[in-house]
Amino acid sequence: MSGKSLQDVLNGVPTNVADHLRNFQAGPNVYPGVPPEYTNWRDEQLAWQQTCVLFNQSFHMAELLVDGPDALKLLSYLGVNSFARFPVDTAKQFVPCTPDGYVIGDGILFHLAESTFNLVGRIPALNWVRYHAETGGYDVTVTLDERSAARPDPFNRTHYRYQIQGPNAVKVIEKAIGRPAPELKFFHMTTMTIAGRQVRALRHGMAGQPGYELFGPWAEGEEVHQALVAAGEAFGMRLVGGRAYSTNTLESGWIPSPLPAIYTGESLKAYRQWLPDTCYEAAASIGGSFVSDDIEDYYLTPWDLGYGSFVKFDHDFVGREALEARAAGPHRKKVTLALDNADFLKAVNSQLERGLPAKWFEFPSAVYAMHPYDLVKAHGEPGGISTWIGYSASERKMLTLAMLDEEHAEPGAQVSLVWGEPDGGSNKLTVEGHGQVEIGATVSPVPYSEVARKVYADGGWRAASA
Repeated sequence: MSGKSLQDVLNGVPTNVADHLRNFQAGPNVYPGVPPEYTNWRDEQLAWQQTCVLFNQSFHMAELLVDGPDALKLLSYLGVNSFARFPVDTAKQFVPCTPDGYVIGDGILFHLAESTFNLVGRIPALNWVRYHAETGGYDVTVTLDERSAARPDPFNRTHYRYQIQGPNAVKVIEKAIGRPAPELKFFHMTTMTIAGRQVRALRHGMAGQPGYELFGPWAEGEEVHQALVAAGEAFGMRLVGGRAYSTNTLESGWIPSPLPAIYTGESLKAYRQWLPDTCYEAAASIGGSFVSDDIEDYYLTPWDLGYGSFVKFDHDFVGREALEARAAGPHRKKVTLALDNADFLKAVNSQLERGLPAKWFEFPSAVYAMHPYDLVKAHGEPGGISTWIGYSASERKMLTLAMLDEEHAEPGAQVSLVWGEPDGGSNKLTVEGHGQVEIGATVSPVPYSEVARKVYADGGWRAASA
C-alpha cells in the first residue's frame, strides 16, 4: 500500500478529472475464471431465450457481508430504497446516492439472517457501505470478499455463485434436486439440496427468463456445478463464457455501468481521502462520444437508471433532500435503442475501405471502456446518453441501453447514436484512430425482449415504468 488516497490522485491530475478518466488506460471490465466461449457466443446468447444457460458468477463480483445489531440501520441510511418491509430470505436492488442525489453504484442486497446481509455487485456501492460502517459509529462488522481480479488468491472466494436462466431453468433445477422446484416470488430465497449440499437459491431473472441464482460455500462449488451441468444435459443447457455474459443486459435492461458520482464536492472529500489510490474509482475509465470537461455531467440519478420507483421518502437517508427536490422531474427515461441496420453496416464497411474508418465494433459487446458514455441526438441536438452497446443474436440487432430526455423517449421515435470519440479518439489503448459517425436508431421499450417485459411487468427495476 502506498498510503496515498484517491484524493491525492485527483490533486495530481494536470487537467480535469473528466479528461483524466477519458484517457485512463483501463479497458472494459473482464470476466475472469471462465473462458471467453464454451461453444460460441452466438449459441450461448440464443440459449438463454430458447433453452437455458448456466452463468458462473463466482469470480467477477465483489461481496460485502454486513453483520451486527446496526446492520439494517446502516443500510437503510445509505439506500434510497425503503426498508420498511425487508424480511429474511428476500433480496432487493440496493441503490445508494451521494448527498447531492447522484448514484454511487448498485448491487443485490441479500437478507440472509436477522441481522446479516450480503451486498453483491461492483465495488463502488460496497466501498460506500464500508466507509460508513467504519466511520459512522455503527455496531456492525463488515467483511469484504473482493472479486477474483483484485485479490492475490483469485480462486479462493467465500461463495460460489451460479445462475440458471431460460425457459428450461425450472426443469434443470427439478432434475438437480430430484423433486418439484419450489414456488418462489421474484427476489425471494429458499434452500435446496444439490449433490448432497445445502444451496441458497434466489428467484431471479437476469436474462429476462425464469431462473434462479444459487450460492453456497466456495469449497462445495465444484460439486454443485457438476451436478447442474449433468442435470442440464437433457434440456439443452449451455454454459456461458465471458464474451456473451455481459450482453444479456441488452435484452433484459439493466444498466451495469453508472460512474460513481464521488469525484467532486466538499461533503465527499473525507470519503475520497479514505479510498486508496489503487481503488476501482481511481481507474474508472470513461469512453465514448459524450464529452464534457465537467465530471458532474457524467453523474446519474436513480431516475436515469430506471430506479425511480425505488426512491422512498419514508426514511432518512443520504441524498434524501436532494432527491426530494428533484422528484417532480423532469427526468431522463431509460430506453433501448435499436440501431438502423443500413447505418450500422455502413460504419462496419468503413473498415474495408481506404481512409479513416469508424470506431471498431467488437462483438458481441462493443463496449471499450469501464464506463461507456455515447451521445444520442434527437433532431440534430443532444437528446440523451447511451451507456451500453452490443449485438443480440436472439434479436438479430445491434442494441444500446440509453437514457433520453422525456420528449424523445417515446417508442418509435427516431434518434441517432454518435459512435466514436471526437478528434480521432482518446489515448486509451482500446481506442484506435477513427472518425465519428452517426447511426440512426429507433427508440424501443426496455427491456427489449418481449418475454423480459412480461416477466418484469410488476414494475421491477428493469422496466421503463420503474
